[in-house]
Amino acid sequence: MVDESVIAAVAGLSVTASFPFLLYGAWIMIDTETVTWTVLMRHLRYIGVGLVLTTVPIVGWMIPRLFVHLSGLAVIHAFLGVQAYALLAFALTGIARILQAKHNADAYEDPDVDIDEIHEDMGHWRARLRAGVAGFMLLWLCAWVTGLYRLYALHVAPMF
Repeated sequence: MVDESVIAAVAGLSVTASFPFLLYGAWIMIDTETVTWTVLMRHLRYIGVGLVLTTVPIVGWMIPRLFVHLSGLAVIHAFLGVQAYALLAFALTGIARILQAKHNADAYEDPDVDIDEIHEDMGHWRARLRAGVAGFMLLWLCAWVTGLYRLYALHVAPMF
């Protein structure tokens, strides 16, 4: 059987590897003045990879073992992670409205259409998206730092 420390290290590496994808996906939306369908889809591809690299270890490794190694730091780590995903859900409400407006405007045929021009609330939805993404990234970083410390405290420090 594989040692628990090895699996924990792989889970930590997976979550760590998701950071560049999440950061670049967020940067695409923050940096782009005119969000076209092509830009939105590019953003979602990077975010999707980052979320898979983060969510699979959370669901497959961290959540089932949360109560085994329950501590104050574990609670803080879990709280920060849950709040990050709550802000991601908030961002998804913006994405859903943007996609719905795009569909209602029958603008799928022209990938370079400026999505700000297809609905009067698009600016609000994009702000919701940006706030959710920024909050997700901030809380994700806090959860990541606490997770790295927990990885060290539970699996690395006891070896020495």
